[in-house]
Amino acid sequence: MGWRPLKALIGREMAKLFRQRGRLLSAMVRPLIWLLVIGSGIGSMLGEQGDSGYREFLAPGIIAMTLLFGSLMASLTLVYDKELGIMRMLMIAPFPHYQIIIGKLIAGTFASLAQGALLIALLLLLGYLKLSAVLLALFAAMALTALACAALGVLIAVFAKALDNFAVIMNFVIFPVFFLSGALYPVDPLPPGLRAIATANPFSYGVDLLKHALQRNAPHPFGPDFTLATDLAVLVTFTLAAVAIACLRFSLEVVHAPLIHRLTKRS
Repeated sequence: MGWRPLKALIGREMAKLFRQRGRLLSAMVRPLIWLLVIGSGIGSMLGEQGDSGYREFLAPGIIAMTLLFGSLMASLTLVYDKELGIMRMLMIAPFPHYQIIIGKLIAGTFASLAQGALLIALLLLLGYLKLSAVLLALFAAMALTALACAALGVLIAVFAKALDNFAVIMNFVIFPVFFLSGALYPVDPLPPGLRAIATANPFSYGVDLLKHALQRNAPHPFGPDFTLATDLAVLVTFTLAAVAIACLRFSLEVVHAPLIHRLTKRS
């Protein structure tokens, strides 16, 4: 059997994503509003003080925001599958349950990367990025950040019992995670309390990794806030821990037990 169930799970999620072309295009609206409206407004204010590079500083944060929202929305399918009954068929299928989580994780990563790649194309077209940028380093940073965001998404999804729970958890998680990450402003000049929260936020290190790819030579404080080694260590550690907890929680999900027993006619 091997990894065929995993490939089938990922293929199903990708087919759903590319059938919903409106979802890909609508995902570009939010980052472009932030970049063109908020970036222009705050950038012009900073320009009066001699600094007109805010929109360039904002580009890594906007890319990270697209990856975060794309990954979390992709993980919503796990909750949909619970409500629509599809999860029942997956739970009694003869393959390890952790492959369901891994499949959702990889599919969420690919979905957010597809949205991130589309945003990169728009940024190149609008002149916010140059082809001379280190695109290979940028896509590597995007891949690791998207994987960490997808791990956060599946972690939230396995604890959500229904769509309402997921929406509530999302509102309590996604906005604090985004606003306290250094995506909109540097972490270093923040007040001590907010800086401590931003430092404890794993998403901050994904934003910082993208700054290493795009803003490495930017003047202080618009460059990276942490070292490259710190970004990599935190993102890898968080991803592994989140996936392990999600797999454990999913395998111990008490609501699955009666369902499995009933469908397999076991006592």
